Amino acid sequence: MHRMPVRLGLAVCVVGLGWPSGGLPTTHAEDWAQFRGPNASGIAAESKTPPIEFSSESNVKWSADLGKGVACPIIAGGRCFATTMTAEGKFAVIAYDAASGKQLWKTEYEGGKLPEITPPNEHASSTPASDGKRVFVHFSTIGLIALDAENGTELWTHPLPMPFYLMGWGPANSPILYQDSVIFNLDDDLNSYILALDQKSGAVKWQTARPEMLGGYAVPQLCTANGRTDVVVAGSGKLKGYDPATGKELWTCNSLLRTIMNTPVVQGDRIFITAQSYGDTSRVLKFALLQWRDTNQDGKLAKSELEPAFHKKFDQGDHDKDGFLVDDEIDDAFQSKTNRVGGGNIVQAVRGGGSGDVTKSHMLWNLDEKTPSNIASPLAYDGRLLMVKKGGISAAFSLSDGKTVWTKQRIRNFGNYYASPVAAGDRIYVPGENGFIVVLKAGPKIEVLARNDVGDSLIATPAIANNRLYVRTLHKLYCFGK
Repeated sequence: MHRMPVRLGLAVCVVGLGWPSGGLPTTHAEDWAQFRGPNASGIAAESKTPPIEFSSESNVKWSADLGKGVACPIIAGGRCFATTMTAEGKFAVIAYDAASGKQLWKTEYEGGKLPEITPPNEHASSTPASDGKRVFVHFSTIGLIALDAENGTELWTHPLPMPFYLMGWGPANSPILYQDSVIFNLDDDLNSYILALDQKSGAVKWQTARPEMLGGYAVPQLCTANGRTDVVVAGSGKLKGYDPATGKELWTCNSLLRTIMNTPVVQGDRIFITAQSYGDTSRVLKFALLQWRDTNQDGKLAKSELEPAFHKKFDQGDHDKDGFLVDDEIDDAFQSKTNRVGGGNIVQAVRGGGSGDVTKSHMLWNLDEKTPSNIASPLAYDGRLLMVKKGGISAAFSLSDGKTVWTKQRIRNFGNYYASPVAAGDRIYVPGENGFIVVLKAGPKIEVLARNDVGDSLIATPAIANNRLYVRTLHKLYCFGK
């Protein structure tokens, strides 16, 4: 591993905005300080009138050219933070004045030899989290990094093992903050875990293994039920709740699918999950591996068809020691015997809290629906659970009882959907990979207010703060406002 931070530029005081030199804004400003904003909800509660119409040439408050990246921008303490890969192949964290777009600082790291990755993922994929004083971000070959939000100085780095993915997807996991902890979940196909570090020192507070999990990208969330706050994480086959103070597993709901790439949403003591995992319930891991990793299509896996990091697991599954994995040997090598789940589609509501196995006791409703996306997360807003998938097909269900509001209706933007919908006021913003953001009017039926072209591929979920929309395209960062 090679790590060499290079700090470029200094934090500057923006005159006329009421900022003290070297400090944070004295007047209140809305934050969107992690993936999908407050508790990954996708909702900016204080913004009521973000722009409805905008483009790469209209209603642009400011923009900045970036290298490639798919991490979401965040807003904290009057600053906008973004990550990118520079032209030199370095990983960079950049801070901008959120109002003016003036670059405040840029800190670069030598990433070393980068792992395999599959588009549309990119190496700058971890969305930072910030409390306005510090910025925390993950990079696959480095680990978790803490930077001073004011000037970009590195405060600490906690090395972590590089993740490996059987399908070569590459890393895209993001931290959250709770009290004085940085909480980070990384589910890969080799050594899944969730951990908490002290925000100030980077010291490990706890680390809990998740051996039943396959590669996934759900961001941890907080759910308070019966006076207790749990860290909730969705993963292969199971939604789990952990004690944020100790990392102890408190409960599990065994109702999910093999592959979980999106993040649930929490409202009150309820957790809403939508997921699509390729194939039906009988499509366990071995069928996916034979499709994607059996390069000569002989119906079996050889060691040479997998990275060396997986060879130890390969040997554990090769029961007859013939140098190949066939049939159940494949699942025995890579998929937990206690969690042999397959594919399918789910839309679920689970009540938080509880203890032990809550699969039956805390499942509120469970729909066998074909409308969830495999990557875009749902939006729980205005009494409805909204989801959009490939082709611009949408559906909405009542948060209270799961009854259908509408299903399989198009939003007038064909294509793929990797970024997740976000909302403010009576407006819902749905970003498409083709560079168009559809603005819907919140309500019990589809009403398209605008279809806006930002001129570049959209993988990252936008941020909303102070009635402005911050959009990170594949190559640029935009701030849109009226």
